[in-house]
Amino acid sequence: MVIRRIVLAIWLASSWMALAVGCRAQDNAPRMDQVVQSYVSSKKFMGSVLVARGGTVLLDKGYGFANLEWNVPNSATTKFRLGSVTKQFTAASVLLLQERGKLKVDDPVKNYMPDAPPAWDKVTIYNLLTHTSGIPNFTSFPDYASTEAVSTTPEKLVARFRDKPLEFQPGEKWSYSNSGYVLLGFLIEKISGESYEKFVQENIFDPLGMKDSGYDSNSAIIPRRAAGYEPGDGGPKNAGFVHMSLGDHLKSGHA
Repeated sequence: MVIRRIVLAIWLASSWMALAVGCRAQDNAPRMDQVVQSYVSSKKFMGSVLVARGGTVLLDKGYGFANLEWNVPNSATTKFRLGSVTKQFTAASVLLLQERGKLKVDDPVKNYMPDAPPAWDKVTIYNLLTHTSGIPNFTSFPDYASTEAVSTTPEKLVARFRDKPLEFQPGEKWSYSNSGYVLLGFLIEKISGESYEKFVQENIFDPLGMKDSGYDSNSAIIPRRAAGYEPGDGGPKNAGFVHMSLGDHLKSGHA
C-alpha cells in the first residue's frame, strides 16, 4: 500500500537528519540521493523524500511514479495517503482537547460514552492512545477483508468491536489496535461537537499552514494525488479499494 512508501521515507529522513549533523548540506545531498536511488532501482520504493536541517533543505525530490499506468513521475509535491500515520494527528487532537479542559487522558472512556460496555469500565483514553486497552483490533477480524470497501459511519464502526471481549485487562499488555484509534476519533467528534475532518483542519492544518494536507476521499478530485500500489508476483499491482470511512484517512504532501 502507499503507506509503505511513506514509512520508508520517514525512516530514511530520520537516519539522514542524524547523518547531517556537523556536515555541509551540499556534501550530504548526493549521498542521500544515491541511497534512495538504490531502493528505487531494486523496486522497493516509490515516493517523495524531504530532508531538512534547521532552515536548510538538504533533499527535496520525487522518485518512481505517482501513476504507473500513465508513467506519471512522483515529484516533490505529490500527495500520498498517510494510512496509519494519521494516528499522530488523532493523538494530537486528543491532547489539544485536554489542553482546553475538554477531557483528561486519564479519564475512563465511559465518562464520555455512558453506554460503553461493562468490559470497558477501566479503559482510559490513555489506554487507547498507547494501544494498551485490550480492545481487539477490528482490522484483524475474519470478516474485515469483505468489509473494507463498504461505506460506514463512526457509530457502526465502533459497533463492530464494542461487544467483543477484551484480549487483556487495560494496561496489562501492549497490542496494536486500530479499534482504539477509531474510538478516539469517535470521542473527538463527540466531545468537540465537530467532525474529525473539520477539527483536524481547523485546529492543526490551518494554524500550522499545512495547505497540502487534509482529509482523504474516495470520490473527490485531489490534485497531485498518487495512486496506491502493493507488491505482486510480477511486480507492483494496484492496491485494493479501502473506503475512507474506515479511518486512517488523511493525505499529505509538503506542509
